[in-house]
Amino acid sequence: MKNFSKIRRIIQVFHRYGIRLSGERKFDNLYHDLKMEPVFVMGLIFELELASQVYLKDEDVYSFQEPIQIIDKLL
Repeated sequence: MKNFSKIRRIIQVFHRYGIRLSGERKFDNLYHDLKMEPVFVMGLIFELELASQVYLKDEDVYSFQEPIQIIDKLL
């Protein structure tokens, strides 16, 4: 049950940024398909870290391209 509430909080953060995670949308490239600036991607990851109480290494943060990659690391 704890994992379910973490997933729900993660999805809420993505929705605040206008990112839908249904179907193939979770594989969209944050920079090319969603046309996000790097500063907004870093802000998104920061908010996801706060919501999930999981802190990621900087090397991982800079390598993320898709929402599913971030979710996999946070869970």
